[in-house]
Amino acid sequence: MARPPRLELPDVPLHVVQRGNNRAACFFNEIDRRFYLQCLATAALRRGCSIHAYVLMTNHVHLLVTPCEAGAVGAMMQDIGRRYVRVINTIHKRTGSLWEGRFKASLVDSESYLFNCHRYIELNPVRAGIAGHPAAYPWSSHGHYGSARANGLITEHPEYQRLGRTENERRASFRALCAEPLQPHVIERIREAINTDSAVGSEKFMGYAEDRLGRSVRPPKRGRPPKVVTGKLL
Repeated sequence: MARPPRLELPDVPLHVVQRGNNRAACFFNEIDRRFYLQCLATAALRRGCSIHAYVLMTNHVHLLVTPCEAGAVGAMMQDIGRRYVRVINTIHKRTGSLWEGRFKASLVDSESYLFNCHRYIELNPVRAGIAGHPAAYPWSSHGHYGSARANGLITEHPEYQRLGRTENERRASFRALCAEPLQPHVIERIREAINTDSAVGSEKFMGYAEDRLGRSVRPPKRGRPPKVVTGKLL
């Protein structure tokens, strides 16, 4: 059975996750990470995608990205995959797939979940126990938002721009947000959405996305559907 097309709408953010094959490493040193970011910048510009946040872990990548049109994120990820994998396989004398199947993606409600997903992404190294603070991990977008280190890859989302009138005000507001821990139920909802290629947001946002896409954007219900016998549910 063919997989349904991704939930992707113009100007609506997507939380994207791509993992290494069998959860193996996809970055082997700093040079690999720098090259991936170059590939990401080139592909994002070519496909009209705005990168708001990212983190490069050893065996997976998180991105928060807004496409200019449906299908742009998929095209961007294909561009990255072709260029990055070819070069990495040559340099490290390896063969075969680097990535685990197709990437995961979740539609994100800008009004209610954008900053939750943003913080979830940049706090990944802290949850993994490899950094005590997101600012201590060099391979994420946090330096752009939490300090004066501007990152040319980043396009600040309008919701971030509304955090303050000046750059310093916006950074201070964002640092205050990051100081607040994500609630367990928020983390669980973000993970459920990304693992099921569904959406995360308010009921209003869910209805809007379903009207635009003409199908459900909600995580599938767990468990087997009830059996029907002679018109009755069992």
